[in-house]
Amino acid sequence: MPRLHANGIDIEYETMGDPGDPPMLLIMGLGAQLISWDDGFCAALADRGFHVIRYDNRDAGLSTKMEAAGPADIIAAYSGDPRPAYSLEDLADDAVGVLDGLRIGAAHIVGASMGGFIAQLVAINHPDRVLSLTSIMSGPGGHDAVRPTAEAAEMLIRPPGPTREERIELGVIARELFAGQGNPFDHADERRRVERAYDRMYYPAGFGRQLVAILASESRKARLGGVRVPALIVHGLDDPLIPVENGRIVAAAIPGARLLELAGMGHNLPARYWPEVADAIAQTARAAASRLSA
Repeated sequence: MPRLHANGIDIEYETMGDPGDPPMLLIMGLGAQLISWDDGFCAALADRGFHVIRYDNRDAGLSTKMEAAGPADIIAAYSGDPRPAYSLEDLADDAVGVLDGLRIGAAHIVGASMGGFIAQLVAINHPDRVLSLTSIMSGPGGHDAVRPTAEAAEMLIRPPGPTREERIELGVIARELFAGQGNPFDHADERRRVERAYDRMYYPAGFGRQLVAILASESRKARLGGVRVPALIVHGLDDPLIPVENGRIVAAAIPGARLLELAGMGHNLPARYWPEVADAIAQTARAAASRLSA
């Protein structure tokens, strides 16, 4: 796969669709890799006329690991003393670095979970690089965030077992919990996804450092009021990790933002919702194009 150099690190990325189409940058969440953007969802976006770019954040997947920073002190971070190896702003700068490396002036920015935090910061800190903003199952951060359920919060810090099978089983358990109580869950398919991610790159140290960066971040609510591009906020009504109230706060903070709430969706993006979400993202992008041509 291709790789580029930005901000002193190497970033692994992939593209899909016609390079002549408007660019759309996908930013994934905590500890997740670019393959967490499902091929089918990326194809749905490409079919709607976008050049889709997905990449591994620093400390995840095949991008640079920040090993010199050492292990994260998650207990101290939860106790109110976070000492992050890097900030979410640094991760937003990495996203812009991907655009720089690909010689893209501005793109439609789509982020999920922590990737939504990052996407928001790209829009806040680098407004000239953003055509439209989509924030999926994300929130405002800091003191304005609505906390996860106790079970979901505990899952983030549950220690994995020593074997591949135990780690994969924990991953499946986490995905079932995050899918939301009573929602459809295909165990065989989810296990294949966890196995694929594990075999591509299992790197819990990076997960810890990214988690501390989240815990150290401040609220973005006030700054979101300055976002002036068309924005779409997508959230599942059954999200136990970043409850739907977080999406509502973000949507209310961004002038003119559209809020799309999906019943039967938790902290995931099920295939049954790909057409609806892809359509909504495309509509948001078209609104941006209309503004530029006006």
